[in-house]
Amino acid sequence: MSLFSSSVLLSGVRKREVFGWAMYDFANSGYTTVVITAVYAAYFVGGIARSAPWAAFAWTLALSIAYAVVMLSMPAIGAWADRHAAKKRVLMLVTAGCVVATAALALTPRFAQDGGMQGVLLAMLLVVVSNTFYSYGESLTGAFLPELARPEGMGQVSGWGWGFGYVGGMLTLGLCLAYVLWAQSRGLPASHFVPVTMLVTAVVYALAACATFALLPERARPQPQRARVSPWRQLHATFVAARTQRDFMWLLACTVCYQAGVAVAIALAAIYAEQVIGFVPHETMVLIFVLNLAAAGGAFAFGYVQDRIGHRRALSITLLAWVAVCLIAAGATSKGGFWCAAAIAGLAMGSSQSAGRAMTGVLAPPAKLAEYFGLWTFATRLASIVGPLSYGAITWMTGGNQRVAILSTMLFFLAGLALLAPIDMRRGREAALAAR
Repeated sequence: MSLFSSSVLLSGVRKREVFGWAMYDFANSGYTTVVITAVYAAYFVGGIARSAPWAAFAWTLALSIAYAVVMLSMPAIGAWADRHAAKKRVLMLVTAGCVVATAALALTPRFAQDGGMQGVLLAMLLVVVSNTFYSYGESLTGAFLPELARPEGMGQVSGWGWGFGYVGGMLTLGLCLAYVLWAQSRGLPASHFVPVTMLVTAVVYALAACATFALLPERARPQPQRARVSPWRQLHATFVAARTQRDFMWLLACTVCYQAGVAVAIALAAIYAEQVIGFVPHETMVLIFVLNLAAAGGAFAFGYVQDRIGHRRALSITLLAWVAVCLIAAGATSKGGFWCAAAIAGLAMGSSQSAGRAMTGVLAPPAKLAEYFGLWTFATRLASIVGPLSYGAITWMTGGNQRVAILSTMLFFLAGLALLAPIDMRRGREAALAAR
């Protein structure tokens, strides 16, 4: 049975190209799963920074710096890629940058052995570099989506790609977990097995991305040259142009809110599980593995549901699920209760992120796909700064009470629901087609 009917794909597009596009989600998901969520985040706090009072803040600061760089530069990069029909070329460059920086994280335990700051600073620098390049790649691959699917099939194709991405994350994490369990059975410390997990992640990323570069063509055509402008002016110009499309702007505001909550789950799930619920490292890795399994199922299945019931209604359902996650996690006193919250979070994570990307693809002008996906990246990276930093600030102000912080995260999802209400997808699509 075919995954896609011919009605959801653009005419002349081979399904192997969609497979190549989805392979990039497969490739880069290992980075967020292993580096940002399950392994390196906890190791940075407990191993590199030696559980110093400022350790969690240093981690979120490194992530925030990367997101700030991406926010300010991605619209300009996207505009350049659109003008030169160079999305694929730029994607190859940023992929190489992320792979090299991720592999270099394997060196950081050596610099942290004496307990000085050089290990912390090197780790923060490499996290900034790797996460910046990862974010560029995520935005650029999203800009290919409208070239592959019709608006009525955007949710299905996006969901398939995002779900396939979680499969890649599970594969990478599974390989790392197998090695970690082997190393722990022989009494090897984290300073030994964490570097190996970074190398595994880099290798899987590089190999899987090769399928994308081999199968996914650049279908855009170069556009007339325009005067060069600074990234700041390009960002401003893109925002000014997008302001005429009110539904797209409502979507950006909605994205900032709900993705702030999702960013908390991605960046701090392992820390919450270990420090509040009492998980040990290998239990945390299993938890994240199962969360990715649920997320893959959610993204795969919900893509079809999204196209059937409508993008806005589908996203609303996932945001309500996130509200439930916050309530359950804040009240959980046992590992079983937190497992329940994690399972719902996995389903909601895959479906909400896929739905947001598909909505962006529908509302973006066909001639400015990379540029408008740059704005989407601006919104998601702003959210990734606001969410984790607000969580950290609330934890600090409440004397380390992370339960209050996770409960407060629910407000981001409620705000996202409120901002989603005014969006009219049909009107927004008409505005996108009329844009120049």
